[in-house]
Amino acid sequence: MLSYMERRQHRRVPAHVKSLVRVNSHEVEGETRDLSLSGARIESSIVIQPGRQIAVKLVVPGDDTPILIEQARVQWNVDRTFGVRFVDLQPQELNELEQLINDSIMLDDERQS
Repeated sequence: MLSYMERRQHRRVPAHVKSLVRVNSHEVEGETRDLSLSGARIESSIVIQPGRQIAVKLVVPGDDTPILIEQARVQWNVDRTFGVRFVDLQPQELNELEQLINDSIMLDDERQS
């Protein structure tokens, strides 16, 4: 049986990006801790049940416009941390996400060297 980590389609990279999570019309601030093209791990004070559909805004430092992912599904929730899977990313969202991931990889490589 494959573990969750082995089933991932995309590389997950460490990230420290402010995020805004919207459930219904309620928006709560969080912190994205890691990121991939297919999902993210977010720390927040809000408790969201797995299976819920949410929207996620990633607030990129130095960028005026956050990356808005309209459709994300909560996969799991432990304490104040939950994992989301991005659903039906638009080409613009995908391009912005790829750029953010590449920037995060460069920052992580710099920290390790």
